[in-house]
Amino acid sequence: MADILIVEDNKELAGLLSDFLCAENYSVCIAENGNKALSLYRQNGAKLVLLDIMLPGIDGFAVCRKIREEDNVPVIIISAKGDKQSKLDGLNMGADDYIEKPYDIDILLAKIDGIFKRRYASGEITCGNICLDKISRTVKKDNITLGLSVKEFDLLCLLMENRGRALGKDYIFNQIWGSDSFSEPQTLTVHIKWLRQKIEDNPRKPEKIITIWGMGYKFI
Repeated sequence: MADILIVEDNKELAGLLSDFLCAENYSVCIAENGNKALSLYRQNGAKLVLLDIMLPGIDGFAVCRKIREEDNVPVIIISAKGDKQSKLDGLNMGADDYIEKPYDIDILLAKIDGIFKRRYASGEITCGNICLDKISRTVKKDNITLGLSVKEFDLLCLLMENRGRALGKDYIFNQIWGSDSFSEPQTLTVHIKWLRQKIEDNPRKPEKIITIWGMGYKFI
């Protein structure tokens, strides 16, 4: 999963913005149109989306609306359209912020840094009676520490970071084991079973890690 997905059809501008973000130690991927943006996001995810409005094919408003239908990832619209109605449309569709081009890169970086600090820096994810600490790499259920292997922790962390979002088996396997791993894809099923035995009240009737038939898994 990249930290930031840049959706911008101006290759020079996208490349320049990517350079600034990489210098700040963010991982970045770029989509030059709306369809590719949605495809990349659904396949790989992102912690923040920087979204232009005037794009080839479906525009940024449609991209923002579709992302909001599926996830609550932070979205910052960056657009040359500075009229009041465009700003209201973007914010009403669920964008977290709307920045008019040309923008001050320092202001944009400060806004991005603020979002990451508020949303991700604590290192703690709590879902019901499950609390995962990414810094200490510990997981507690009802305040009792669970014994998880490295892969079990990484798998649970990925699922909890994407709570409510269905993740495909191939995507999960590539994120945890890597596309060049010698492990068999079946190992994902085994690790899901082990995780359920540790975090579910009734592993045979899971209520946290749900199987999405024909696709993968979702943490709820």
